Amino acid sequence: QVHLAESGGGSVQAGGSLRLSCVVSEDVYSSYCMGWFRQAPGKEREVVGSINRHGTTTYAESVKGRLTISQDSAKNTLYLQMNNLKPEDTAMYYCAANGSPWRKGCSVEDLRVLAPYNEWGQGTQVTVSS
Repeated sequence: QVHLAESGGGSVQAGGSLRLSCVVSEDVYSSYCMGWFRQAPGKEREVVGSINRHGTTTYAESVKGRLTISQDSAKNTLYLQMNNLKPEDTAMYYCAANGSPWRKGCSVEDLRVLAPYNEWGQGTQVTVSS
């Protein structure tokens, strides 16, 4: 079973930056689709972005140009760099790993559709004040 552990959340003012990290328990990058989700109070969990084993990324429209996903396979770590943060980015952020055999690719849509098969971390809170 894959174990995911997020860190790096905190409180920041609008326009600020944060970098979230997700340490993965084993080398999953060769077979899993990795990504980040977030869930704001009273809202459903939504996908933020995805990254495949080659480092190819896709993003939700709402975060394009501001959030960037990267990975360091040698450290088994996934990152989410968040710049120009807005109050609407306030949410609990979750790292996700999807190893479903039914997955056709590794895009935000693939992670969203197959979310029931995602492995999840415990989440890290990001709060952006205006």
